[in-house]
Amino acid sequence: MRLISTADLLKKVRRLEIKTKNIVNEIFSGEYHSSFRGQGIEFSEVREYQPGDNFRDIEWNVSARLGQPYVKLYRETRELNVVFLVDYSASMFYGSSYALKKERIAEIIATLAFSAVANSDRISLILYSDQLEKYIPPAKGRNRALEILSEILTHEPSGKETSLSGACEYAARILKKRAVVFLFSDFYDSGYEKEMSILAKKHDLIAIQVQDDNERELPKAGYLRLYDPEDQRVGVLNTSSKKIREQYRAFIQREQEELEARIKKMGADHLLFLNSDSYVQKLRQFFALRNMRKHR
Repeated sequence: MRLISTADLLKKVRRLEIKTKNIVNEIFSGEYHSSFRGQGIEFSEVREYQPGDNFRDIEWNVSARLGQPYVKLYRETRELNVVFLVDYSASMFYGSSYALKKERIAEIIATLAFSAVANSDRISLILYSDQLEKYIPPAKGRNRALEILSEILTHEPSGKETSLSGACEYAARILKKRAVVFLFSDFYDSGYEKEMSILAKKHDLIAIQVQDDNERELPKAGYLRLYDPEDQRVGVLNTSSKKIREQYRAFIQREQEELEARIKKMGADHLLFLNSDSYVQKLRQFFALRNMRKHR
């Protein structure tokens, strides 16, 4: 595991904030704002009754006092509770190019967190491996966003393996009000469908799958020593074989299709980020799709 000094951490977090600032100001503040529903409705004001108004909305006390019918108007409460639920198992510390998966996650979360800050939303963090690693409770503001990013970049996990079932069960238990939950993982796990379905029923769940490009296709590089950081198993594979590379590609494609079908069945949204992807473009497409669905 790579250690990071306080000075280097501050530089990393500051770079993320600067990089994200223009993206949020120019693109995401409006798109983020319109992509998620508020937590409910609240009373706004009264006005005179007009033909077509619902009689159930009549404010009888005001109507009696003024001698003519008035109706109550409501508005959607915009403040959101945004939760970043992050798989922090050993596989998140893998990265063949550009960045470790956890660093890629930090980039994406920076954009979402500062968008939430611009919208005056509350943000929180749950780091989970095969046990709870860290919980940062919800709060508003830039300082909470910086705290979350710092934790993602520097936390030293106690566990190595993945328990998405445990992560989803913990989130469902502590989140009392409806929230927007961004679940980050490579989804190298099984047996989490029940807990994830429950979380998706209670909250607006977006499953964000983060993988390295090399995890999806074998290079032609002769005999490769493969190491699983979670269970620490080691294997050797002959990548010079075209047949083996094609079988691996077909296996990964089949697994991906099955994963996406399971997530859809659970009632959650799904996004896949590879190192080669532009996360800005992917998020824009995601927000645009949600806006289309919202206004149908």
